[in-house]
Amino acid sequence: MSKLCHLLLAASALCPLGIAHAAEAPASDAPAAADAGESDTIVVVGQGIVRQAQTLTTKDLAVLVPGTSPFKAIENLPSVNFQSADPFGSYEWATRVSIRGFNQNQIGFTLDGVPLGDATYGNLNGLHVSRAIITDNIGATRVTQGAGALGTQATNNLGGAVEFSSMDPLDHFALDAAATYGSFNSWRTFGRVNAADANGNLRGFISVDHHETAKWKGYGQQRQTLVNAKIVGKVGATELSAYGSYSDRAEVDYQDLSLEMLGRLGYNWDNISNNYALAVKVADVAANNGYSGAVPTNPSAGTAWPAPFANADDAYYSGGGLRKDFLGWVGAKTQLSEKFSGEIKGYYHDNKGRGLWWTPYVNSPNGIPLSLRTTEYAIKRGGIFGHIDGEIGAHKLTVGGWWEHNAFNQARRYYAVLSRTDPGQGLLDWPSNPFATQWELNFATETLQYHVADTVKYGDLTINLGWKGFAVINKASPVIAGGRASGRITAKDWFQPTIGAAYKIGGNSEIYAGFAQSTRAYQSATTSGPFSATQAGFDAVKGSLKPESSDTYEAGYRYSDARINATLGAYLTNFHNRLLVIPTAAGIVGSANLLSNVGGVRSAGIEALVNARLGHGFSTTLSYAYNDSTYRDDIGSYRLVGKTTVDAPKHLARAELAYDNKVIFGRVAVNYMSKRYFTYTNDQFVGGRTLVDASIGYRVKTPFSDRPIELQVNATNLFDVKYVSTIGTNGFGFSGDNQTLMVGAPRAVFGTVKAGF
Repeated sequence: MSKLCHLLLAASALCPLGIAHAAEAPASDAPAAADAGESDTIVVVGQGIVRQAQTLTTKDLAVLVPGTSPFKAIENLPSVNFQSADPFGSYEWATRVSIRGFNQNQIGFTLDGVPLGDATYGNLNGLHVSRAIITDNIGATRVTQGAGALGTQATNNLGGAVEFSSMDPLDHFALDAAATYGSFNSWRTFGRVNAADANGNLRGFISVDHHETAKWKGYGQQRQTLVNAKIVGKVGATELSAYGSYSDRAEVDYQDLSLEMLGRLGYNWDNISNNYALAVKVADVAANNGYSGAVPTNPSAGTAWPAPFANADDAYYSGGGLRKDFLGWVGAKTQLSEKFSGEIKGYYHDNKGRGLWWTPYVNSPNGIPLSLRTTEYAIKRGGIFGHIDGEIGAHKLTVGGWWEHNAFNQARRYYAVLSRTDPGQGLLDWPSNPFATQWELNFATETLQYHVADTVKYGDLTINLGWKGFAVINKASPVIAGGRASGRITAKDWFQPTIGAAYKIGGNSEIYAGFAQSTRAYQSATTSGPFSATQAGFDAVKGSLKPESSDTYEAGYRYSDARINATLGAYLTNFHNRLLVIPTAAGIVGSANLLSNVGGVRSAGIEALVNARLGHGFSTTLSYAYNDSTYRDDIGSYRLVGKTTVDAPKHLARAELAYDNKVIFGRVAVNYMSKRYFTYTNDQFVGGRTLVDASIGYRVKTPFSDRPIELQVNATNLFDVKYVSTIGTNGFGFSGDNQTLMVGAPRAVFGTVKAGF
């Protein structure tokens, strides 16, 4: 590695300082929300960037079902695999994003540069973007399929980065409102008020979104209230800005399934949240026949399962997720001199969460064979990041840094049900007065990261050189140990280099090539990472454990003009020191895990994207990705060399045809995915599927505003395909069937009215 460091420094020094510089993109590769959001183009292919990258504009989000997760929009881009179990893509237990075979915990996510963490369901270091910003307020979304830009505030982006930017307030008064109603008694209201002073130097908006929907199968509700506010002002050469978001989300779970359960119980099988008496009956039987290991309290219930149950894990009374978040930031950017500028931003995130499960494995103290088990979360994290950009001769230099402190508390508690006929609380109530705490730990994670980048231009050739480095210290301190590990472990890599070049061919084409190395920090939680093991297990591996890392090589061709944005690329990624969390029991039980480095993965593939304006109001977006990700090492007696990695489809293809003549608009989108394995030995898989979504709309001019009223109808899964959506909700096994699958939502139709003044 020292040789590579010397090579990069020498290459930078060889670039003469006297050549005029006109780089196509900033060294940090940060998305420009305002510029992209004002464009009529749906997909902007990155120009002058040494890695595969695309930016989606607000126009692509506007045609989705209102309230849809922003992740849904990026699945049109090559190598992006997004899955969920509801029509909106917002049900977090089932939400999964992967890029080039890397899962969401190995992808960096930011909003306006503020780190959103690694999208872990257990909320250990961040929050999902759907709780951080209302979709209507997103200005642009940058997706980098490779290792991500150097300046990304993330220490886990082995497999790329997704960077969201909030829209800027307008320089005049404006009012936006929308209402949606549709399938499964789903309704949503949205409103935004924008105001500015007379000269537009001080401007801001506040917006509110409320969304409720019944589950499409089973019983229960999912709802969210989200409030955003942003203000931007100028003081001389300095722009000051601030953003705040509050989210209150609650969702009743769908049941995890296995292939055997799908065949025996059917596509529409779910938990029994509307039949508490049946849940008590199943729990009684589970105790009586020894399945749950709980002490029997009602022998008269017998030992035979009520039809169609085959065990107590076929369905539970209920489960759910409760999340309350506040996220805010303040920032300043200024022109320090003619050729130097700087930006700094501080942020704070507060989260309180509960994961609910009515378990038949633990009795309540009153003798009822059920109790409510929770996994409880509390996050208080804050940080600061910034960068200085400057031009010295031919060089455009960037130096930046990021610091964060994250205080995270996680606990496992049990609450009593009231009686055999009354559970004592609603499905989405926050529980109180636990009768037992199995474990509770405080985690402290300290992150320090820096990056250095140099972009230089020789005529049509742009060269980018740089590196980043970080140290992440993870500490765990028990309040109640409960068999979980405590201690300290550090992931450190002060030199993660990147090097690349882009060369223009004529006025519209360019070729690019690049290399990047990334390292992933450890997770601080009882349910994943080093501290999910027992104390003995942690002590045994903490001295030898190595953080995951990746080396990514990519090259490609881009074309861009007034009608066409296109890219064709190829990549090779070597993934080293893969960490495997090996459960010691069924995922729902929550026992301590085993964790170890188990070797590597090699991924190779090609990516293609064409976004074209066809004329007469028509446009199309076509994308295709081929990915071959295979394990490079066996694990114990399991022969895995050459096996395809789990949840890594070889083929992803999308085709979309859109029409907009300023009065009538609509689109049809086709999404194909090939089969996916959910065991490491590849003996279990789910088949491929093709889905079609469609929308149509009409704009009506009125005498009350210069902006027309929009009427829009959206249909998801238009042909009502039955398919498995998310896999791995309860992790992946070495072989054999596993209760870790979610089925996708059936056809759903929604109507929306939008108005603006």
